[in-house]
Amino acid sequence: MAEEFQMEKVYDPSKVEGKWYPIWEEKGYFKGKISPEKENFSIVMPPPNVTGALHLGHAIDNTIQDILTRFKRMQGYNTLWLPGTDHAGIATQARVEEQLAKEGTNRHELGREKFLERVWDWKNLYGGRITQQLRRLGASCDWSRERFTMDEGCSRAVREVFVDLCEKGLIYRGNYIVNWCPQCNTTISDIEVEHVERDGHIWHLRYPLKDSDEYLVVATTRPETMLGDTAVAVHPEDERYKHLIGKTIILPLVGREIPIIADEYVDREFGTGAVKITPAHDPNDFEMGLRHDLPSVNIIDREGNLNENAGKYQGLERFEARKKIVKDLEDLGVLLKTEDHHHAVGECYRCATIIEPVVSKQWFVKMKPLAEPAMEVVKNGQLEFVPERFAKIYSGWLESIRDWCISRQLWWGHRIPVWYCEDCGAEICAKEDPKSCPKCNSSKIEQDPDVLDTWFSSGLWPFSTMGWPEKTPELEAFYPTSVLVTGRDIIFFWVARMVFMGLEFMKDVPFRKVMIHGLVLDAQGRKMSKSLGNGVDPLEVIEKYGADTLRFMLITGNTPGNDLRFHPERLEATRNFANKIWNASRFVLLNLQDYEEGPRGELRMEDRWILSRYEKTVQEVTDALEKFDLGEGARLLYEFIWNEFCDWYIELAKGRLYDKEHPEARHTVQSILTEVLEGTMRLLHPYMPFITEEIWQNLPGAEESIMIQSWPQAKGYADPEAEKEMSLIMDTIKAIRNIRAEMNVQPGRKAEIILVASEEESRKTLEKGEMSIKNLAGGSSLDIYEKLESKPPQAASAVLGEVEVYLPLRGLLDLDKEIARVEKEIAQANKERARLEGKLSNQGFVSKAPAEVVAKEREKLEGVNARIEALQIRLAELKEI
Repeated sequence: MAEEFQMEKVYDPSKVEGKWYPIWEEKGYFKGKISPEKENFSIVMPPPNVTGALHLGHAIDNTIQDILTRFKRMQGYNTLWLPGTDHAGIATQARVEEQLAKEGTNRHELGREKFLERVWDWKNLYGGRITQQLRRLGASCDWSRERFTMDEGCSRAVREVFVDLCEKGLIYRGNYIVNWCPQCNTTISDIEVEHVERDGHIWHLRYPLKDSDEYLVVATTRPETMLGDTAVAVHPEDERYKHLIGKTIILPLVGREIPIIADEYVDREFGTGAVKITPAHDPNDFEMGLRHDLPSVNIIDREGNLNENAGKYQGLERFEARKKIVKDLEDLGVLLKTEDHHHAVGECYRCATIIEPVVSKQWFVKMKPLAEPAMEVVKNGQLEFVPERFAKIYSGWLESIRDWCISRQLWWGHRIPVWYCEDCGAEICAKEDPKSCPKCNSSKIEQDPDVLDTWFSSGLWPFSTMGWPEKTPELEAFYPTSVLVTGRDIIFFWVARMVFMGLEFMKDVPFRKVMIHGLVLDAQGRKMSKSLGNGVDPLEVIEKYGADTLRFMLITGNTPGNDLRFHPERLEATRNFANKIWNASRFVLLNLQDYEEGPRGELRMEDRWILSRYEKTVQEVTDALEKFDLGEGARLLYEFIWNEFCDWYIELAKGRLYDKEHPEARHTVQSILTEVLEGTMRLLHPYMPFITEEIWQNLPGAEESIMIQSWPQAKGYADPEAEKEMSLIMDTIKAIRNIRAEMNVQPGRKAEIILVASEEESRKTLEKGEMSIKNLAGGSSLDIYEKLESKPPQAASAVLGEVEVYLPLRGLLDLDKEIARVEKEIAQANKERARLEGKLSNQGFVSKAPAEVVAKEREKLEGVNARIEALQIRLAELKEI
């Protein structure tokens, strides 16, 4: 019998995980099948960058999606979890350019065509890395339908959408102020700008009035841009400056005459209330320039250096120019004063270079007509956010949205499908590459060199990946998708764009629900980054602890929308949980070697209790998963498996399991253990797929794979009476165990147990649980009374409502010796308290030591005080005995 049993003594995640994933994939369990008689459930994976490696953000995001997909698959839905990767314009191009630089060349020397060949080579070599890593995590997506944002189908969809929007007048080309990254050498959208708090200055400059001795003091954080000033603005109601509106100023260093204008945008409280206006280098100044028909003077080039409009400062890097200009203004007596100023500075989200607002000819999407329907679907409930509070953030962004700059000065990406005719100047927007100009028939046509913002193609992801613009069975069955799972940091980048693109081209939302999860932070609550050196590699975690441990740890204690702090010690605790599941399952399975299915005998109180608790767990876990509260579902499973099943029921079942003389009782307990273990593994499977599959395979009569089993259902096991009775039995056992621990009674010593219960119902329950109480609480005898005339001599006690618990200590321990031991512990604890109080009353320590060190010492003091209090209570009890 022992030889037949295949389950390893110690759980080895690498062995188990390495075995099962290839089997699942090979057998086609992940494939999304279309079956008209079943309901559909679909998710599109937020496509990770093709340049990427798995990080904890991917790990939590894909674990959530996998849990939902496995859950719905087991519920009998047609499930499709569609995977893919994003071409990641800037990031991928930057990687290949780095490679070329090492070879001593660059993209311009190679030329566009050869450079793109190199990028495709790079993509083919490294692009599959992250999808292999997602397999390590256990992602059960349909790899047969894997997509790439620049594959043939997605590229066709991009062209269709661009041309359609163009024909509707929703895409236009124009001069506009954009965010320019001098390092990446491209525009970036407003939401790709990260605002970082920096220490800077406000410089107060005296601008002289024309034909007057008067001057106007303006305040600026960017003195170098004064070379491009075309006005000075004041608030129309500002009494200090009303008399100057309409007059002319002579711009220092340049000598240009510029007007003083009135505009309500000016903040009277900032600086002096008079601000310089540089329409070419500030978005707010640009808008003001349009309102007042001001000229735009661009003084900074694409590399961040001053250009020919900067006069003698031409060629200087912008921040070097700032120093030189401030020095010259000081020498001229124009600089009145300099103040320190803490403010937010816009940086490129890719390379952290300070962005430069510049006016340039770009392609834009008109947002207002697209944003309004995208807001309406949230108001009317077509689209729901989980948690609901994120709907306000989404709507707030759409309300104040500017037109979206979609052109990027890159080579890698979807090239803008617009051609310019050299002969007649026509602009040709076409789905297919034209051979000649449709207006003048000239063959001298050239395609726009720019590519589309990566988020343009990502915005089409829910329908382009299912075959649009063709009408495919996938679109018919799985669009709109059921839920989008994504981080709170890309609501604007991605979610809103998918919604308005879906509404425009599919006439429906791309998903019914948006489940937002938070970010994974380090233990101190900081974002993980290379600069802080606090990043955690999920693959290293998987190597050490296993994918199931990482998955379960990321989900437990995590509520939708909230950030999660990564504490390494929680990995240890979760690994312990996996080991507990393995050891308990192995014990049960070892005792099922002779089990054959058949009718059960009479059920005891603990049998009815565990079946009732199992059924309640089925209902509550199902409910939590339906509500997307995956963390709560994990907590419920943990509590049931660790506490109720392993620590209580298995222990209570051992007596009958080992009793070969009563085969009917043994068979009954085997049957219940089988049902509860089997059902619990199915409930746990979406969270911990690998360990549950391995255990499933060892169950009596197991069929094929746990992945394709049905989700557990209620069977009518609910038994409130058994739950109430067992609650009293367990509380009684815990009270006796606590007395034994507090009084330092050795585990092997059997004790006399006396219980007093005034209510008949309680006495009957305690009588039913007599054997359980004796076995699990180390009792030599158990007496139950309605009342006692006096307390048993030398007995420690506890009170559980109307039930009193007594444990006579005579013969169990030497009372004098125990009193002496506790007094010694109190003396040692008092010494430690005095040491800590002395340390914390030392002002030198409190003021100089790091805050976390001081907090740790205060925490220690609280712990010592609590310990002293508990020891004093124990001492009083011992002396009373």
